[in-house]
Amino acid sequence: MGGDSGRLGAARLLLWALAGVLAVRQAAVVLRVPPGEWLSGFHLPGALPGSLYDAGQFTGTPFAGLVLKPFLGLAAPSLEVAWTCVTLLFVAAVGLVAARGLPDPVPRRTALLAAPVLVGLMMVSLPVREAASPGQTAVLPVLLVLLAVFRVPGERASGFLLGFAAALQPALLLFAPLLWLTGRRPTARAAAVTFAAATALSWAALPRDSWTYWVHHLAGTGLGGAPGGLANQSVHGALLRFGLSGPVEVLLYVVLAAGIAWLGLRRAVRYARDGQLLLAVAITGCVAVAVAPTGWRHQLLWVLLAVAGKVGRRAADRPVWPVAVVLAMTLPSDVLLPNLAALAPVRDNVLLLAALAAACAVPFLPRSSPYWREPVPTAYGRPAAARWSRVPLMPFWRRVLSRPNLLLELLLIRVGYSMYSHIRAAAPTSRSLAEGNGSQIHGIERALGIDIEHAVNQAVVNTPWLEKFFNFYYTSFHFVVPLTILAVLYWRRPGDYRWARASLGLATLLALVGFWLYPLAPPRLMPGLGFIDTVHGPQDLAHPQYGAMTAISNQYAAMPSLHFGWSLWCGIVIVVLAPKAWQKLLGALHPLITVCAIVATANHWVLDAVGGAVVVSAGFGLVYVLSGPRGAVQAAAGAAVPKPREPERVGAAATRSRA
Repeated sequence: MGGDSGRLGAARLLLWALAGVLAVRQAAVVLRVPPGEWLSGFHLPGALPGSLYDAGQFTGTPFAGLVLKPFLGLAAPSLEVAWTCVTLLFVAAVGLVAARGLPDPVPRRTALLAAPVLVGLMMVSLPVREAASPGQTAVLPVLLVLLAVFRVPGERASGFLLGFAAALQPALLLFAPLLWLTGRRPTARAAAVTFAAATALSWAALPRDSWTYWVHHLAGTGLGGAPGGLANQSVHGALLRFGLSGPVEVLLYVVLAAGIAWLGLRRAVRYARDGQLLLAVAITGCVAVAVAPTGWRHQLLWVLLAVAGKVGRRAADRPVWPVAVVLAMTLPSDVLLPNLAALAPVRDNVLLLAALAAACAVPFLPRSSPYWREPVPTAYGRPAAARWSRVPLMPFWRRVLSRPNLLLELLLIRVGYSMYSHIRAAAPTSRSLAEGNGSQIHGIERALGIDIEHAVNQAVVNTPWLEKFFNFYYTSFHFVVPLTILAVLYWRRPGDYRWARASLGLATLLALVGFWLYPLAPPRLMPGLGFIDTVHGPQDLAHPQYGAMTAISNQYAAMPSLHFGWSLWCGIVIVVLAPKAWQKLLGALHPLITVCAIVATANHWVLDAVGGAVVVSAGFGLVYVLSGPRGAVQAAAGAAVPKPREPERVGAAATRSRA
């Protein structure tokens, strides 16, 4: 017990230190903004009698403007530092209060680590990164709601905090029905009275601004930018982005908002009565932002709190919902989804879809479910040491015998490839350095007698049908074949899928190191050597544009060649796993044709292919070291997998445990 406590304490300290570093980084980003520009971010006139909405940029309620405007009298540097620090302290407070609101019983590990993990995730989330901007008050209403629900004693005090939060963000008044339906009626009444009083005060102090906000702009619609802009992650904004407008759009929005509010509040009440009050609060917050006329991205911190819910009967499925939420809340939408026109409606509304999923669709488990505390266990193979006695099997690399969750795999593959693309594009692109390295590679090949690129390139150019074939092969099979192999293995041979996927991922990571350390001009971009770019067409090497791929890919990321490396990986996997000889032959031909294509089209040197072979071999070798021989994996996968327990038995076990 003492050892476990010490490890948990060290992990907690490390996580809090990481959260602190992220907070300092976020503060540094905000404080680098010049004071004058920072103050202008409030979008508020300096004098109190001025209108809040003359510039059309301030998006808060008149009450929020009434509260914020006196702060503009402070000196710019002091206000900048104070605002940033207080905002980040609010984020830390949200994490602490939310962690204390997890439903009982809470495992000790979760109780100790939940707060620093949640604070760290919030520090890197899109809502907090935007909420740290001047004039944004999105974190404060979240904190006020959590304090009202979980920490503040007394119904009137809780209602005051909730009403104050609704005065800053009117859609949060939806928490009043939640409290009313769950038995906290005095709190709901106090919240409604506080909201009405704050709104009346703002009408009395700022009648013109109140009319502008509540009547002319219908609760702020259109303030701070076009209501159909990407920043408005509400149902109203999504409908406008779909091209709807006028009475039809308004009617559809009202119907959808009413349906979402009814369904979301019904689910929130059910989970609150089930003892999952934090999840109920998160669902209600998601509903509030989705149905509001304007739901800004910095107001969607509620989605991150929805990770408190448990989804899935299998232990292997439990990470899917948290991972999906974290990815949606921390990464740009173009990382999550390819830049295809057909996916634009999804890509432009990722945060809204995440909020709607949490509010209306995700089947969170009730605490009465037999799988709440005891999900169907994951089947693991027997430990098998690697053949290198000095490098034992790494304990964290456990062989899972069951098929991995498809959604989780797709998310990780997509995000992994996006990160690979971004890192590759960010690798050094110095033309002089890349051409110098190209001359070096060319010299080494001449010394070895393997400088065949020019002769092959010219022979292919003079043979039109061969040129068309290699161009087609080069541009068509680079992604299709690896993805097809992964799909087949996932469906038919899940044990081998994990082995193959891990080796490909490690090889790609090693290739990124090569791209970064050794930028290399391919033959087609080497001046004076007479190579012809058969794929992209002739290049003006005095003012190189490198074809249409220049904008999305680093053309000097050539060593090692992943075009050949991935094809070699495909060939090895097919030769090892394919059951028939003709399939093995096709697998062996793929890397052979690919190496001919990359040389014939002048896209790679021969030594680039050697580099690709090295990283692929290293990828397979690392998997061997980490998890032992593939044969041992197959033997474990062929063993009998224990069947899931019947729900009645699991339920009985849970009942005995509670007793």
